[in-house]
Amino acid sequence: MTDPSTAVTGAAMTTSADEFVTGLEHAENPRLNKPRSLASDAWHDLRRRPLFVISAALILLILVMAAFPGLFTSVDPTYAELGRSREGPSGQAWFGYDNQGADIFARTIYGARASIIVGICATALTVLIGGTLGLLSGFYGGWLDGLMSRIADVFFGLPFVLGAIVILSSFGATGSKNVAQIMFLVIVSISLLSWPVCMRIMRSAAITAKQQDYVKAARALGASTSRIILRHMLPNAVAPVLVYSTIALGAFIGAEATLSFLGLGLRAPVVSWGVMIADSRDIIRVAPHTLLFPAAFLTATVLAFVMLGDAVREALDPKMR
Repeated sequence: MTDPSTAVTGAAMTTSADEFVTGLEHAENPRLNKPRSLASDAWHDLRRRPLFVISAALILLILVMAAFPGLFTSVDPTYAELGRSREGPSGQAWFGYDNQGADIFARTIYGARASIIVGICATALTVLIGGTLGLLSGFYGGWLDGLMSRIADVFFGLPFVLGAIVILSSFGATGSKNVAQIMFLVIVSISLLSWPVCMRIMRSAAITAKQQDYVKAARALGASTSRIILRHMLPNAVAPVLVYSTIALGAFIGAEATLSFLGLGLRAPVVSWGVMIADSRDIIRVAPHTLLFPAAFLTATVLAFVMLGDAVREALDPKMR
């Protein structure tokens, strides 16, 4: 029989040898000793979250569908035939036909493009305006902070639908037939009414970052204001804004559908989920499928972005791990 003390000693020697080899590997490769950054640590945590995997896969599918609709259908979404008006789902048309006799499946696939473009552009403009103003307000403080906060309160107090009606009606979006102009005005109106939230989030993060030692050290070493803001404060204050932008993108897609339903946003011949929902409101009782499928795609997309934002927020916040 083997002596237990000998077995323990052998195991200890094996463990010591493994630790020695690992130490040599770390000594030979300095990258192994380098601690992971916040982004890499968050990515490592996100990959293990089922919520992130499901929402990211769904968003990827929607983005591919918006960029390459021809991969999913070969039917022209603008072709209509009144003889098949309001027909239900069948083998030839999986989602049926709308009031004009157009294929709802093809229109749903192609409708993702306009909705995604409006959502992405509105989110980018909102983050650009709110993030810049919030960063400057949090860094300088004083009268500039007070002025920006009061202006944000004014915009924050405006009801979204009422503000959108005023903006779009004032600039002639309701009577314009220029698709690019209408889309631009919808994006601008959403951003003008949404930037105060992003501004407050960035301002709070900037105030916290300004009090950190690395900012004080950079200022003591004579770093310029622009270098302190762009190189030290911005990378450490952008995480909350990233979470907000992910959730806001889904909300802005829903906002575009709301404006289109009210007749203020996109309209035919543009194909979008909001336009399809608006066209189905008069025939929903006799042809509910005209509302069901575009509304289902819209709901799934908004939910996917909200789920993704929640997963990113939990990964970036150490208190929620």
